[in-house]
Amino acid sequence: MLEKTILSNLILNEDYCRKVFPYLKEDYFDDTVLRKVFETASEYLEKYKEPPSLEALKIAVDKRKDLNEDTYQGVHQLVDSMSIDVDTNMDFLIDETEKFCQDKDLYNSIRKAILILDSQDNDMDKGAIPGLLSDSLGINFDQSVGHDFLEDVDDRYEHYHRVEERIPFDIEILNKITKGGIPRKSMTVLLATTGGGKSLLKCHMAANHLMYGKNVLYITMEMAAEEIGRRIDANIMDITLDEVGEVPRDVFEKRMNRYKTKTTGKLVIKEFPTGSAHSGHFRHLLNELKLKKNFQPDVIFLDYLNICSSARVKGAAAANSYTLVKSIAEEVRGLAMEYNCAVVTSSQYNRDAYGNSDVDLTNTSESMGITHTADCILGLVSSEYLDEMNQLMIKQLKNRWGDISYYRRFLVGIERAKMKIYELEDSAQDNINLDGPGGGSPGGKNQNYDDGPVFDKTDIGMRLNKRKPGGKNVFGDVALT
Repeated sequence: MLEKTILSNLILNEDYCRKVFPYLKEDYFDDTVLRKVFETASEYLEKYKEPPSLEALKIAVDKRKDLNEDTYQGVHQLVDSMSIDVDTNMDFLIDETEKFCQDKDLYNSIRKAILILDSQDNDMDKGAIPGLLSDSLGINFDQSVGHDFLEDVDDRYEHYHRVEERIPFDIEILNKITKGGIPRKSMTVLLATTGGGKSLLKCHMAANHLMYGKNVLYITMEMAAEEIGRRIDANIMDITLDEVGEVPRDVFEKRMNRYKTKTTGKLVIKEFPTGSAHSGHFRHLLNELKLKKNFQPDVIFLDYLNICSSARVKGAAAANSYTLVKSIAEEVRGLAMEYNCAVVTSSQYNRDAYGNSDVDLTNTSESMGITHTADCILGLVSSEYLDEMNQLMIKQLKNRWGDISYYRRFLVGIERAKMKIYELEDSAQDNINLDGPGGGSPGGKNQNYDDGPVFDKTDIGMRLNKRKPGGKNVFGDVALT
């Protein structure tokens, strides 16, 4: 009997014990005698950090007050009959124990799911069932206890030369600063003022990733799902938002069917009430999509971070915006790691950033916890001057994948009516190079600040304006003389 073999090796084989004990549970043993032996051995292991001898196990059994006569005799007979075969292959034994744990845990989870469905378990609701089953199927005896720096040289070398899967952009300059696109298990945050282009950029990226063949989940708590769909329709069909509603039904359906043939990706848009949903709701949604539609997103767009709720911070603690928003950011990033996808979300600037064309991380609203948690933060800057040029400036504020001084600031073209951004010629980047030779963009030519917009409302802007009498800054104001 496998259960008896597991118990015998748990007590008599210390190497085996240390590898499998953390994964064993008392409810894996259906027989009362086996379960009592495991309970007794488990208590000894947790207290003394080593498996008990047979004699110590018998003494511990004698001290128990919850055994009837039959169970007591059965436990002693089982302990007396324990032995191990030293010729049994250890890897085989561990593999069989792993399968035993997986089967038992899955069986127990199914039984618990039935109780939930029959309303006999008041501690959990139906939404917990997918998580119960996935946890059971995910049981794995991970034998790694860390990376041995000197011994695991090959593993480290392979990691250095492994090509990491990334989700590319259709804007080459964004691919340059992210080393080929956004990687999985990461969180990217877009910062902008109200109406500064956060949702536009997310809708454009969602449409691009969809047509690239990726599965995209767009979670909105700011606008209706239909409005997000209209913006993505305008982007994909290359028409204005007003024209979307004027397209005849037959033409609209024909275009959508044509786009279906061009991509293997899917796009799901889910709307939640503002401030009502947290990572637990998102996790439930992801499990439902996997079960019902066989849909697993490659990238999740969340609109937007600050109007989520937290699964951890409740009550009076939620009044502290730093703690609340930091908790939300950590939970969302944890979701990206758990489901092996990329998350793109956004946040607002604080009031100091309004009218400031050279923003930094201190302009993040509500909580600096966002800046501590995110992998990449991009600041969006718009102005009347840039709007006249149909341009949007993006500044790297944080980038774990590259050097933020490489294209620290850059311009992209923007068509707000069509919810699109597009690539500009390389020469366009020279106009915002304020860091000297090669500073703002590689090979930049604007080292004398004698052309292009000048930044204001910051120390650098004031200094540069003084060096350019009569010039105009990005907000169209006359520069200082």
